[in-house]
Amino acid sequence: MAQSNGMFKGLVLGLLAGGTIGAVLALLYAPKSGRELRADLKERADDLIGGADEYMQSAKTRAGELVSEAKKRSETLITEAQKRAESLLSDADKIISDARQKTAPIVEEGARVKNAVKAGLDAFREERKRS
Repeated sequence: MAQSNGMFKGLVLGLLAGGTIGAVLALLYAPKSGRELRADLKERADDLIGGADEYMQSAKTRAGELVSEAKKRSETLITEAQKRAESLLSDADKIISDARQKTAPIVEEGARVKNAVKAGLDAFREERKRS
């Protein structure tokens, strides 16, 4: 798309430059009086300025359209990214919740084993002190 836009721009500028050069050469070599020549030159210059103004207006309009399209695309991408992030966070919360539920009995059993081992060690130490 950028290449076709550059080609269009180059074509328009080439046409304007070629038209200007051709018009000036034609007027300079035509057998006319100074007054007629100046009037023709002024008319051609006005035509070229009008064409340039039209081209600039077209370029401004196209640039505005491109900026608007880019804003819409970026808003869409941001919205999609936010949705994906929310989905990932939700999935992560679910995984963590499931892991907590699955490990809770193991943690409780581990605490019981720890308490039993501690009680056994305490009993062993007490017995050793008595002997």
